[in-house]
Amino acid sequence: MTDSKAELYAEDLSAATWRKASASAGENDCVEVAELPRGARAVRDSKNLEREPLRFTASEWAAFRAGVLADEL
Repeated sequence: MTDSKAELYAEDLSAATWRKASASAGENDCVEVAELPRGARAVRDSKNLEREPLRFTASEWAAFRAGVLADEL
């Protein structure tokens, strides 16, 4: 079962483990990703922590990642 967006945005990120996205290495584009339950992901800009992180269901994340890897985005 996939998470609804409301469920994803209700997820508490205070204990999330953030890692720098490999695509932002060396470019100074500080994008960080955290794993959420059931394969979902949260994405934030580490230079602007006041902004709410974006959240993706597992299927949205897979589609986004596939687009990036195919150089479509």
